Amino acid sequence: MEDKFFASLDIDILSRLADIVCEKELAEITVADGDKVVTVKGKKQVMASPAFPMPAAPVQPVNVPSPALILEKPAEPAVSGNVVKSPIVGTYYGAPSPEKPPFVKVGDTVKKGDVIMIIESMKLMNEVQSDYSGTVKEILVQNGEAVEYDQPIMIIE
Repeated sequence: MEDKFFASLDIDILSRLADIVCEKELAEITVADGDKVVTVKGKKQVMASPAFPMPAAPVQPVNVPSPALILEKPAEPAVSGNVVKSPIVGTYYGAPSPEKPPFVKVGDTVKKGDVIMIIESMKLMNEVQSDYSGTVKEILVQNGEAVEYDQPIMIIE
């Protein structure tokens, strides 16, 4: 078998191996059959890793602003009051139906346990009750708007 492999190894096969090295941008390709080996090397150099790693050259610090400082968002103003967050992912509805009045409006007084909104999720209407007693200071989303889990929806003072 060994002799057949290398006996049939002609210029066409070497040319195909060279084409593979070029197309794939390889440093080299090696074909072996038993103790006979053919290696075709490309233009890229193979980086040999030293047996003993060399110590890295000392790095001089460069005065570059931190990416965190570059991408930092402006600080949001502190919210006074209790933030009501969405308990699930879904669609926010402020009223039980389009023809009915909203559960609450800004300025309304609510008691703990009052239904303050509906979150529709997977075709189920989930009534959300207030965990706080107080006055509705702000409603942060619009009727019919998609909301994420734990997204602030309303502020109650």
